[in-house]
Amino acid sequence: MRKFVISIGAVAIMTGAAYAQATEFYVVQDTSTKRCTIVDKKPTATTTVVVGDGKVFTTRTEAEAGMKTMKICTTN
Repeated sequence: MRKFVISIGAVAIMTGAAYAQATEFYVVQDTSTKRCTIVDKKPTATTTVVVGDGKVFTTRTEAEAGMKTMKICTTN
């Protein structure tokens, strides 16, 4: 019974940690179209780059507000 309780606790901790990591938003720019968008995963493709000094936002609303203030995103 004790091992069961410890196992359940370990699963709960791992699940919580995975959920906490999923709240990251990035403002990225497509290098060919020069269009800015918001993504929830750090881009790995060479066709997009993170703009705004690589700032990571914790909510989509923050990312949208940040994108409006980035000159590279407002001029296109």
